[in-house]
Amino acid sequence: MELGRGREAPPVVYRGCVLEAFGDSTRGGDWAAVRLLVDGELIVEADAPGLARPLAGLTLLEAAAVGGETLAVDALANALGPVFRAGPRPGRTAVAMSGGVDSAVALLRAAPNAVGVTLRLWLDPDGPDSERACCSPAAVLAARETCHRLGLPHVTLDLREEFRRAVVAPFVRGYARGETPNPCIRCNGSFRFAELLAFAHRAGCDRLATGHYARIVMHRGRRLLARGADPAKDQSYMLARLEPARLGRVWFPLGGQGKEETRAEAERAGLAVARRVESQEACFLAGGDYRAFLGRHGVASRKGAIVDENGNELGAHDGFWRFTPGQRRGIGVAAGLPLYVLGADARANTVVVGRHEALARRRVSASGRLYVGVDRAEAKLRYRSPSVPARVLRAPHGFELELDEPAYGVARGQAAVLYEGDAVVGCGVVSAAAH
Repeated sequence: MELGRGREAPPVVYRGCVLEAFGDSTRGGDWAAVRLLVDGELIVEADAPGLARPLAGLTLLEAAAVGGETLAVDALANALGPVFRAGPRPGRTAVAMSGGVDSAVALLRAAPNAVGVTLRLWLDPDGPDSERACCSPAAVLAARETCHRLGLPHVTLDLREEFRRAVVAPFVRGYARGETPNPCIRCNGSFRFAELLAFAHRAGCDRLATGHYARIVMHRGRRLLARGADPAKDQSYMLARLEPARLGRVWFPLGGQGKEETRAEAERAGLAVARRVESQEACFLAGGDYRAFLGRHGVASRKGAIVDENGNELGAHDGFWRFTPGQRRGIGVAAGLPLYVLGADARANTVVVGRHEALARRRVSASGRLYVGVDRAEAKLRYRSPSVPARVLRAPHGFELELDEPAYGVARGQAAVLYEGDAVVGCGVVSAAAH
């Protein structure tokens, strides 16, 4: 299914104070197009067959709630995205819609004065399961259907190329340098919120709501991100790069509850997404393996040596970036004891392996910032790893951690997120780790 423009046409052309917006969409052999003349926020003329009502005389906000034939509504969405704006209205909330149950319930909480917005992001065209991605064409349709069912406007922002440059390209470069980057943190805590908050301003909204399981608290006199109430769903680690200065315009309506409560609320409202399967992590992989993705996107599969800590060669690899610190399976070295990946040296093109105890790290350096001054914190060094108590030391470009107990599988490129209680008090990217 393709929701993008099917034929080459300039999406926006200015004619004095009036602009012409064009959008089209294709699916199979069918094609639909919409052409709008817009003066400020008002549509003064429209060529838009297949929609449920005429668009001329409507505001852009009103047009975003118009339904009709799916292909025609797709084309309208492509026309509206680049030009959408609305004057400010107190209480209006922009709701980030992923097509899943969490964002749908966030929309319910924000209705009736809400505007749904979905970011269409780049997906690997060779991935095996793009439909599970939070930014897939199917997710866009599900998000729009939820909004329109509630009589609310929905806007799609096509940010595929911007996302590829800001998130996908650094992911590829990081692995090429021998790092283990976490693209979800770069996306959620930086790229995604910057775009969504910019849209909220353009849409005349007071705030932005998302379906993330996180909270906002006052801590040490500052508004800070905090863990969600349900430890099993807490997403504060993935959002930790979100600047505290932006939190005054953000609302996490699901932060105080768990997933089943969210699903039950969606079912009571009769929403079709109540039992929709959750989207996958690293959505741009489209269900594929990251190693295959990197190989297709320019990271060379150059053979090299697998060595122990003393430099003794134990075997061979066909790409150092295929190995992650802490990995045990699939190393390809036969030994009389379990071996783990300790790290990779991109310059030497080697993978270093050793016993589990050799993975232990007590000192960690991170580039980033502290949101408040702290001497001690709980440090979370990987998404699925437990937090470790640590002494925190300021550094010129971030901070250093002295861990009370060793952490295992610490990898350059992963996020180091610091907590004081439930509050996120710092975030950085691991640049080095030592025994």
